[in-house]
Formats: sequence, structure tokens, C-alpha cells
Amino acid sequence: QLQLVESGGSLVQPGGSLRLSCAASGFTVDYYTIGWFRQAPGKEREGVSCITSRGGSTNYVDSVKGRFTISRDDANKMVYLQMNSLKPEDTAVYYCAAPKVILLRQCQLTLDEYDYWGQGTQVTVSS
Repeated sequence: QLQLVESGGSLVQPGGSLRLSCAASGFTVDYYTIGWFRQAPGKEREGVSCITSRGGSTNYVDSVKGRFTISRDDANKMVYLQMNSLKPEDTAVYYCAAPKVILLRQCQLTLDEYDYWGQGTQVTVSS
């Protein structure tokens, strides 16, 4: 059974850093695009970053470019989101997600593309 479990969320001061982890199980994660999404209170879920199979390419929403870095460790079935220079507007529940099919193209940050979701991890940026 495919499962995604996020961890690493916390309370952090503005300008701080966090690394989120997404542990995958139940499928051969090497072949699959993995995406990170977030949802702030009262707002729609939005795509943050994604990485194609074997780290071939990445994609970021404009608001995090230069601050966040996505990476993957397929040997350990892990995907990470390194978040630096955090801002209060980054406060949200962060989710990792995977599509049902293998995608052989640049990954997209659209919700419809992803079928499997983790339970989320809370990131709060506040002084």
C-alpha cells in the first residue's frame, strides 16, 4: 500500500530554516515525481515544489525560488524540502504527494496531477 509520511515541521522564527522530510513506502519511488504542497488557514492548497524521477528536474512556485530546495534520496525512499529564509507567509501545513502514474516530463504544481497524499506537517513562522 502506497504511503507518504511527512515530518520536520515546527515553529521557527522569520529568517530561520527547516528541512521537511517525506518518507515513501509501498511503491518504487525512484520512478515517480514527488511534489510538495502547502495549505495556509483559509486558503487553497498550492504547489510549492516538485521533483521528477531520479531528480531529473525540479520546479518551484515563484514565491519560494531561491529559498527552498527540493531533493530526493531514492535509496532511502526519502524526499526533502530544505526551506531557508523563512517568512511568516510560509506558515502552512505542508504535504508531499505522488501521482498514480509515472510521468515522463517536467513536473507540474497542479493538484490534479497528484493522487496520493501524506497527512501533512505544520510549519509556523513567527517571532
